Amino acid sequence: QVQLVESGGGLVQPGGSLRLSCAVSGSTLDYYAIGWFRQAPGKEREGVSCISSGVGRTYYADFAEGRFTISRDNAKNTVYLHMTSLKPEDTAVYYCATRFLGLGYCSDEYTSWGQGTQVTVSS
Repeated sequence: QVQLVESGGGLVQPGGSLRLSCAVSGSTLDYYAIGWFRQAPGKEREGVSCISSGVGRTYYADFAEGRFTISRDNAKNTVYLHMTSLKPEDTAVYYCATRFLGLGYCSDEYTSWGQGTQVTVSS
């Protein structure tokens, strides 16, 4: 059973940066695609950035392109989302999720989910 724990959220001012971490246990990270998703109050969950199993092909939503960077450290079984130039509209609960042998598309079905970490962008 794969388990995921997100951390690194918090309150940040507009224009600031945060690095979210997703620690994966119960299996070898290299076999899984990892996705970062977010859900703001009253809105549907949306894909932010995803990275494939194996070679680490990456995908970014339009709003994340150029501001967010996804990376993985297989030795630490951890995936990161480095967010810069944060905006108030980035405020949401951020979740990470896994898909076995996934190709890195955020539109795929992800089967294991973490509990989420709150990101609030406000002055």
